[in-house]
Amino acid sequence: MEPRLTLLTLGVDDVARSRTFYEALGFVASGPSNDDVAFYMAGGIVLSLYSRASLLKDTGLSDGKPGFSGITLAHNVRSEPEVAAVLAEAVAAGGRLVKAAHKVFWGGTIGFFADPDGHLWEVAHNPDFPFDAAGNLQLPAPKP
Repeated sequence: MEPRLTLLTLGVDDVARSRTFYEALGFVASGPSNDDVAFYMAGGIVLSLYSRASLLKDTGLSDGKPGFSGITLAHNVRSEPEVAAVLAEAVAAGGRLVKAAHKVFWGGTIGFFADPDGHLWEVAHNPDFPFDAAGNLQLPAPKP
């Protein structure tokens, strides 16, 4: 397998409501989007919104308990003040503030919000992870 993530699908209760939320945050739906599914370019990957019931049917699994799933989506920003600004933007769009912007032990600033379906997003500024000219996060080179 080639190590890459190409598409991330969020199972949502109401595709239209979720589209309204994500589009208020600046995501732009692509041509293949319709009433049942939405696709958004998100840097080098695609974010997809799809009915939770349909996604369960596709997988053949049964629904689990809502709550912390052990996964967060992350949106890194270029400066520390942007963390609080993005959190405020998410709340204004209908999200829920989970944890306000705060400094963390590794020298960055983070905060968390949940989208209307409870999907958890981390907003982070990491001074050690810069962006390239295309806006892609860059990781430091491995230590020898």
